[in-house]
Amino acid sequence: IGFILVAMALGCLEVFLDEGQRNDWFASTFITAFAVISAVSFLLLVPWEWTRRDPIVDIRLLFSRQFGMSFLVMMAVGAVLFSTTQLLPQLQQTTFDYTATLSGLSMMPGGIAMLMLMPISGFAAGIVQPRYLIMLGMSVVAVALWHTTSLTPDASFSFFAYARVYMMIGLPFLFIPISTAAYVGLPPQKTDQASSLINVARNIGGSMGVSLSNTVIAQNAQFHQSVLVGHTAQSSDTYQQTLRQVTDHFVAEGSPLVEARQQAVGWIGQEIGRQASLLAYVDVFFYCAIATAVLVPFALLLRPPKSAPAKR
Repeated sequence: IGFILVAMALGCLEVFLDEGQRNDWFASTFITAFAVISAVSFLLLVPWEWTRRDPIVDIRLLFSRQFGMSFLVMMAVGAVLFSTTQLLPQLQQTTFDYTATLSGLSMMPGGIAMLMLMPISGFAAGIVQPRYLIMLGMSVVAVALWHTTSLTPDASFSFFAYARVYMMIGLPFLFIPISTAAYVGLPPQKTDQASSLINVARNIGGSMGVSLSNTVIAQNAQFHQSVLVGHTAQSSDTYQQTLRQVTDHFVAEGSPLVEARQQAVGWIGQEIGRQASLLAYVDVFFYCAIATAVLVPFALLLRPPKSAPAKR
């Protein structure tokens, strides 16, 4: 029964998060049904696993301050990692007309930086308290996300490459220290359960981060577009000047004047939509930066391992 409840709870939650935005969330009977099934399964899972002598999921671990905090921090890290990993290529390909190959190349330096820092993080975890490394990693990620909010419509390839590098150099100081902190105070026989739950936290956090990010982008893009349209009245000098310049461009390419003017109006509309979408992505990076920064001091609630130095 416990296995069935876990499968239903996590499986339905995954469908709810993955398909919610495309189906308008609770306006869809399909999505509502999966949300209800997931919620009921979680509610039944807690008392069932709590009373088992050998539970499939040791719920008691989540009520430990040390492991519970590690679980929440890993969820946050998963949300930031997965959402930014999806959002940057998505932004590049939909708003900046990057090919999939070019988008992948802009992400590559970040992956290389992360791989190079992993051994350093592992070494540092042996001499520095995990909570301090977690604070360092989250601070770096928060600053990197804040830097990404300076994104503009004419952002270059190097901007995206550096933005990804800045984000990724903080992550090695999160994964290993969080796992180390999660095991503090746990008996050896609980480590397998703890490892599984930490992985679940990362995956659930990632799904939630991607889902919430796409929802915010869809809603904020509409808001920004309405604001931009309100500031581009056809009678304004700026609009008329832009319209003339774009019309002249299409005329120079060989279009008749009337057709060139229609093309110019269409181009301005597309540019407004493009900039509205860009602002929505910037909003998401801003929200992620604030959320990550807010979580930094919570790392102090984690206890250091007994073998860790008292202060570093």
